[in-house]
Amino acid sequence: MSPVAFQKIYTHITNITKATCSLKASGIGNEELAVVHGRLAQVVKIMDDEVTLQVFGGTEGIPSNAEVIFYNRPPTLKVSDDLAGRFFNAYGHPIDGGPEVEGEERPIGGPSVNPVRRRQPSELIATGIAGIDLNNTLVTGQKIPFFADPDQPFNQVMAMVALRAEADKIILAGMGLTNDDYLYYKNVFENAGALDRIISFVNTTEDPPVERLLVPDMALTAAEYFAVDKNEKVLVLLTDMTLYADALSIVSNRMDQIPSKDSMPGSLYSDLAKIYEKAVQFPSGGSITIIAVTTLSGGDITHAIPDNTGYITEGQLFLRRDTDIGKVIVDPFRSLSRLKQLVIGTKTREDHPQVMNTAVRLYADAANAKTKLENGFDLTDYDQRTLDFAKEYSEYLLAIDVNIDINKMLDTGWQLFARHFNKAEVGIKQELVDKYWPEK
Repeated sequence: MSPVAFQKIYTHITNITKATCSLKASGIGNEELAVVHGRLAQVVKIMDDEVTLQVFGGTEGIPSNAEVIFYNRPPTLKVSDDLAGRFFNAYGHPIDGGPEVEGEERPIGGPSVNPVRRRQPSELIATGIAGIDLNNTLVTGQKIPFFADPDQPFNQVMAMVALRAEADKIILAGMGLTNDDYLYYKNVFENAGALDRIISFVNTTEDPPVERLLVPDMALTAAEYFAVDKNEKVLVLLTDMTLYADALSIVSNRMDQIPSKDSMPGSLYSDLAKIYEKAVQFPSGGSITIIAVTTLSGGDITHAIPDNTGYITEGQLFLRRDTDIGKVIVDPFRSLSRLKQLVIGTKTREDHPQVMNTAVRLYADAANAKTKLENGFDLTDYDQRTLDFAKEYSEYLLAIDVNIDINKMLDTGWQLFARHFNKAEVGIKQELVDKYWPEK
């Protein structure tokens, strides 16, 4: 990132914390970039003529008479079709050994789309994962998080979504990835031959945590280029938003701001909303869909990060390990896509809503049967059949390694119904039963 003309240079720092420094300066804009003692920094607070800068590499070793050079502009990303297939760091510089991208320079972190320019989402976005497409169907322009414990394979799920999703471009924003996770994504994308439609912005655990704050804005600026300028269907994958929020917390605490719930900054809701509200369906056909990962601390869904996320997003996808089959599934009870009714049964097959509802009802009956069994009560023949159904439902439809199209998912559902129940027990409309019930 090279300095530009008309730089403002100062050499008197009035206050230094672990992540920030303050000085008197005039004519400075919010989010403007600067270099402090050779380290990149960004304006995070302006009070009268006192400017506070967040130093991305940390402030250790910076003297009070250090040179501070203001760039007179916010962070930018060069956008062009050449972004496709590349890996970049939090500043938009290549980390894959390839050349710098040439293109139009655009500021990152702009406002979300004007509501009058939005269209109600109505296009299906299939992922190939039955626990999502069958029970929690996603719609272009939607924003939805995975809630997962830190030890669950959410990065593998995100990589699967990236490879299977029916989208023109997939943009990965990796925040606090381990080197193993970064190499995993890189190898999976390269081996699948899918790099031509995937763009990745990565901050690893070896990079300064506060650099994570740039990653979502970099990814969404690239997404806006492809969705607006190219009318493409773009899917943005954000992982892990808990580590993003932790970086927000680091900066606010070191600025001596009074923390809110769970040590998070009071601005957490608006900080998250600024990212998630970039999800949009444009009238012209382009769209930005956001799937994020929010890891839970000890499974606590009431923590400030998932709590605020739930208010902003349109549902959630809940991962849990099913002990009966030993696999991670998309939990049908705790997962919800609030926009699925816009596409199921219209953009998908007519029997989709009935198959989805019936399968979840029978799965709930199995949960009741399991409770009876655990408490020493006798099971009826129906109870036993629901338990057998639930095991196969988890194995063949809910497990995250199931990769089939929606029609095959629906056919599988009918086969499971016919294997364990009679036509009256499933409670589906007669005309659908007549049409789709499998022959013996």
